[in-house]
Amino acid sequence: QLSLLMLRWKALTVDYHRWQARNPEIISTNPDVLLELGKEELQKVKNDLEMVLAAVWLKNKKLEEDLKREQQWCEEQEQTLDTFNKIEEETRTQVEQPSTKRGFDELKNKIMNLNTYKKELLSALGEFLDEHFPLPEKGENTKNKNSSAEPALELITMQEVLEILINQLTTTPHEPYVTINESFWPPYIELLLRCGIVLRHPEDPKRLRLEAFHK
Repeated sequence: QLSLLMLRWKALTVDYHRWQARNPEIISTNPDVLLELGKEELQKVKNDLEMVLAAVWLKNKKLEEDLKREQQWCEEQEQTLDTFNKIEEETRTQVEQPSTKRGFDELKNKIMNLNTYKKELLSALGEFLDEHFPLPEKGENTKNKNSSAEPALELITMQEVLEILINQLTTTPHEPYVTINESFWPPYIELLLRCGIVLRHPEDPKRLRLEAFHK
């Protein structure tokens, strides 16, 4: 590449010296002749410029047509993409809806099964407690009480005691204590305390709570 540049430089140098040694030829001193020659040169330049302008105009026209085709193709691709996105969204919705409904039905069935199991447990617990922890006879409950005193409250069963404590713990875990009264038979309370099933309030012995076995 350097050798080519050197050859070109030498050729330009030769042309330069030749033009330096050449005497300019005077075409004419007549103003009319010079005017006509100038008009001819300007006409040539004008024609050349018109040809260049026509070529540029044709090229611009072709570029505009290409641009329109590209824009049309781009719009078609965007429409196709939107169509695919809509189809995908509809398909996903159709897939998710049965899945959501199926999950809801499964959860509903589990809740129903748990409620049924809970009723069975409470029923079995009630039968067990009624058999092994019956309420005392009325005569035994009123023994050693003054006959002129007001009648005592009706005693509640062991099952009712446990249900009250369980409901209090589950509904208001921040305040699980229940205030007992004469309807709570003392032997029941003592038995639950000895077995560690219930706890007394540290400041009020009349308040009991169920031991939090689930924690």
